[in-house]
Amino acid sequence: MPSVTYIENNGSEHKVEVAVGLSLMEGAVNNLVPGIDADCGGACACATCHIYVDPEWQSKTGNKTDMEVTMLDFAEAAEETSRLACQIKVTEDLDGLVVRLPIAQF
Repeated sequence: MPSVTYIENNGSEHKVEVAVGLSLMEGAVNNLVPGIDADCGGACACATCHIYVDPEWQSKTGNKTDMEVTMLDFAEAAEETSRLACQIKVTEDLDGLVVRLPIAQF
């Protein structure tokens, strides 16, 4: 199972295994990673699973859809590396992925 490291805004790290086919949001929720609210349950209808993907991993996480870009407009402190964790499906290629969490979710 691929390993993903979620780093909270305060620097706390949560290295967890996430099954292939689950989203990064599901991996965080299933492993009780604090800071991923996931209010819409993965429907890309909110921005409460906002994460930052380290630049070296961006090419492996796929492209943002138009809906994801729209939802990121509602995220606090969104930047170029921002993604919604519900929109990234885990593959074997994401083993070792590092994502960072914003100071707050909206």
